[in-house]
Amino acid sequence: MKYRIVLFMTLALLLFTGCKNNKKASLLPNVSGKAGEVLVAIEREQWEGNLGVAIREVLAADTPYLAQREPLFALSNVPPGSFNNMFKMHRNLLLVNINPQNQTAGVVYKNNMWAQPQAVVQINAYDEDGALELFREASYKVAEFFEQSERDRVIANAKLYEERALQAPVEQVTGGIIHFPSGYRCRKITDDFVWIADEKQYTTQGVLIYKYPASGADVFTLDKIIEARNLAMKNNVPGMFDGSYMTTSQAQEPVTRSLRYHGRDFMETRGFWEVHGDFMGGPFVSHSFYSPDGQSVIVLEAFVYAPRYDKRQYLRQVESLLYSFEWKKDEK
Repeated sequence: MKYRIVLFMTLALLLFTGCKNNKKASLLPNVSGKAGEVLVAIEREQWEGNLGVAIREVLAADTPYLAQREPLFALSNVPPGSFNNMFKMHRNLLLVNINPQNQTAGVVYKNNMWAQPQAVVQINAYDEDGALELFREASYKVAEFFEQSERDRVIANAKLYEERALQAPVEQVTGGIIHFPSGYRCRKITDDFVWIADEKQYTTQGVLIYKYPASGADVFTLDKIIEARNLAMKNNVPGMFDGSYMTTSQAQEPVTRSLRYHGRDFMETRGFWEVHGDFMGGPFVSHSFYSPDGQSVIVLEAFVYAPRYDKRQYLRQVESLLYSFEWKKDEK
């Protein structure tokens, strides 16, 4: 009897605590600011000095593989003394706290401090040189933290307004699903290829999904990835004119890097696509990885066509959808 009473009280306490946490999260206001913006709370002299230069060199660096120069993030700054409640609502915050009285020094990553969904990075240092060293050591992680936060917002929106009918064609080819938001439509599907796109008058955000046999031990070299890509594009993505088709541009050689996300290893490839026999082109990014049985290579590719506009945000949106890929439960 005593055991039952203790168990009931424990469950009630856990339920009450969980409700309090959920209630606290639900009470937070929505974030402000545009996608791709980072607000830096820093003293003016530090922003104009070496520390500010280092921050801009990383967070405002040119986005790779875009035809025009566009920064990774649009930066703005505010002195800590003016960092009021209005600024605390911003979606991405980098807080520079330099004070010789700080108890500890380091870089802290937080979510949903004053709003949701919010990403906050705080640098605590005793002096400016220490803050500069801390940022340089953590610069890649800081940039990726903000980048992933932007992706997570896109994925959350996609799940909220999902075109659930698009799960079936993706599952048919890959055994997994991608969460596509409203506006996307299936353009083409075969046994080993799916083309899904959101096409508007002047822009196209597309996802190409395909698979091919995994032969040999070096299937993820750049040459093998591009060879397989060009074959899949030639067979499945025709251009507007007879004999035209999508291929990989040779104007700038693509690059690859190995990544791991949510327990899944894949090879990321970035480059430019173009249409053989036409003058269309734009950026693409793909994820290549093994099927669960190891017999096939699966490729998820995002591409953008937006000749009239900057492309950073268009590519970030559609690339984020690749990160929503998940195996169906019966495939795990």
